Amino acid sequence: MAKAKFTTSSEAVTAILNESIPLFANHGFSGVSIRQVANAVGISIATLYHYFPDKKTLYLKSIEQAFSDKAEGLTDVNNTPGTTEERLKLFILRFTELMSGDPNFRLLLQRELLDADNFRLQLLAEQVFKEQFQNVLDLAKEISPKCDSHLMAISIVGLILFHLETTPIRMYLPEGREEHNQPEVIAHHVFMLLKNGVLKCSD
Repeated sequence: MAKAKFTTSSEAVTAILNESIPLFANHGFSGVSIRQVANAVGISIATLYHYFPDKKTLYLKSIEQAFSDKAEGLTDVNNTPGTTEERLKLFILRFTELMSGDPNFRLLLQRELLDADNFRLQLLAEQVFKEQFQNVLDLAKEISPKCDSHLMAISIVGLILFHLETTPIRMYLPEGREEHNQPEVIAHHVFMLLKNGVLKCSD
């Protein structure tokens, strides 16, 4: 194993996370060892432990890193002026684009939901997703005050994610078309569903 050389701690952490994200995405938390990550980076196990005290910390940081660009992009949307409808449309488009461009993150999320480790799920909810979900929650409250804002927020995110997760099989279903995989097409469809249906939610 050729030893990797880093000039700064930040460079080392970035290199470790860049290798651990696809490993965890493809093999899950239980399917990846610290040795595998160290070998992929080209460092010793001791060096890896210098930056991450245990596998759970490395795993959580990997998901946090994979989500960071999405959080940044969505924060920009939340700070964009416009009507509630305009901000919803922009959020849906941006979220769809960000998620469609990162299959590793989608795999990480799917694996966590399938593993259903309550301790890790709670940490992820509180340490990684809480702030951005609160932003979606606030938007949902503006969209339709009479609806359950938590369920509304989950529905907005879920509609987008399900379209992306079913991409491998949708082409084989009746009337499936290649254009259905385009982020802008998915985003427009989800927005119109919400605009014409969910936005009219009442007691």
